[in-house]
Formats: sequence, structure tokens, C-alpha cells
Amino acid sequence: MSANVKPKLLVTRKVFDEVIDLLSQHFEIESNQADAEWTHAELLSRAAGKDALFVVGGERIDAELLDACPTVRIVTTGSVGYNHIDVDACSARRIPVTNTPDVLTEATADMAWALLMAAARRVTESERWLRAGHWKRWEWAQFLGQDLHGATLGIAGMGRIGSAVARRARGFEMRVLYHNRSRAANEAELGATRVDKDQLFAEADHVVLVMPYTPQTHHFVGARELGLMKPTATIVNIARGGIIDDAALAQALAAHRIAAAGLDVYEGEPALNPALLALDNVALTPHIGSATRSSRLGMAMLAARNLVAWAEHRPLETPVNADALA
Repeated sequence: MSANVKPKLLVTRKVFDEVIDLLSQHFEIESNQADAEWTHAELLSRAAGKDALFVVGGERIDAELLDACPTVRIVTTGSVGYNHIDVDACSARRIPVTNTPDVLTEATADMAWALLMAAARRVTESERWLRAGHWKRWEWAQFLGQDLHGATLGIAGMGRIGSAVARRARGFEMRVLYHNRSRAANEAELGATRVDKDQLFAEADHVVLVMPYTPQTHHFVGARELGLMKPTATIVNIARGGIIDDAALAQALAAHRIAAAGLDVYEGEPALNPALLALDNVALTPHIGSATRSSRLGMAMLAARNLVAWAEHRPLETPVNADALA
């Protein structure tokens, strides 16, 4: 490609103007600033002839697309998770993949606590009840929830976000258990104890899921794990849909085998299991764990910086498959 010709970039979703301004200095851009909803076939069509793709979590980048679009030479996602990208297929074609870790750690940890507190203290349930005009007087046993202070917190996945969740538990003087493939180097600093999976679910009063979604973590929480939990326990998923078997969770909540749940992510989102919508003891949010302006802008800018680094033949800041391409 001539030094005077900018590479062609497809930006699949509406993004901040600052990001477009930065990218336009280095790329010829086709951007979906209208935020239209594209089918996979439309995505494939628009990716044809492009050198670079800037995608988000809902868009599937697979071997079919890469074969149909042989000019694509980099794929960057504006998310930490990259299970929507066939990284092996990209590596086989020498296509680097980048993601956006770190930027959203604190915002997502905050959201974990927002959902945990909302679910354990029945905040969303009682608000709906109040708005419906049912509150006529105060009662001793009205909307009794579960304590967080002094309780046992179980964290499944002790990476950056899991560690940030654990740090916040200090203020609630909680006992912290965690389950992770390897021992966390910062467990002493966090005051956390590593346990096996069954012990985590059996002993925790509140479980927070912050692990990546992989074939190995698909339905990490199912009927068996929910059956291990205390009937007073709460579970929160701010990681990825599919880590919990949503159908099994809905059944456990309906039968009050556990007390409550807080969910920001779902199997097949934006669709979700309709049984969850019928339940009062689950707090539901539409995948907004990183939704502060500073975090979302930071994620988009990191994605853009990776693209600019590629265009300038510099090392990428956050490559996913650097080892495969070495």
C-alpha cells in the first residue's frame, strides 16, 4: 500500500466523536454513526475490501467473514471480552486481535457491588412495589434482605476486576473466598483465601462471577452449583452471558433455592430468558457494567490507539494473540 493511501477501516457501531477524529487522521473510515443494526451478512458485506475492523461484543468475526474479506489485516474490539472473535482463525491468517483490558476495571467492580447490594437488599423489587402504589404502612418484616457487612463473599475469577471487587469488600469487613485456576499473587494483600469451586458455592453468602467466557467456563454455574448454595445466598454475574445457565438460575430463583441474583449479562443477549423477567428476586441491567463516560471513552480510545499503532507499524498496546503471531 502506498504511504499516501490510508488503510480502510470499518467502525461497526456509533462511537465517540473524539475517537472518529483520531482515527480519521490515519484511516479512510466507514463508520456506523447512525448505529444501525446490521445482520451478520451485512457486516460481512461492509467488511469487504477493508483493511481493519473496529467491532464490539455483539459482532461475530469468524472464519467465514475472514475468508470472504481477505484484505482484513487487523481486528480490534472495544471490549475486554473477545469470545465473539475466532482468535484461532485470525492467528492462522496472521491477523492481530486487540481488546481493551484495565480501562473498565474500577467501573465494572463498582457495578458488581451495585448489583450485589440491589439484589441482597431487594432494592429493585421494593422499588417496583412502591411505584405500583402498594406501600401503605411500615412493617417489621417488610422486604427483609440479606446482610453484606460481615458476610462471606465468594469471587469466581480473581483477575483485575475480581481483585477490585475484593478490595471493596474490606469496607464491609467481609471474609473473602475466591476460586481461580491459579493462586492470586495479591491474595495476602486482599485478605482472600483460595478454595475449590464447591467450597466457594457452599460457603459464600454472596457469589460474584468475574471470569472470562470460554468453552471451559460455559455454564460454570448450573443446577448443581446453585444447589450447593445457601438458600439465603445471592449470585451476581457481571462477566459474560453463558457462564451461568440462565434457565437453571431462573428455576432456582423461582423455587427460592437461593435468595436473589443480580445480572448484567445474559445468554443470547440482548434476548434473555423470559422466565427471568417474571421474577421479583433478580435485579436486571442491560450490560452496563462499564457504562461510565470515562470508562467507555477510555475503552474506545484504547481500541483506536491499537489501530493507529498498527497503521504506523508500531507495537500494539493490548494484543490478544501476540504469541500466536510471534
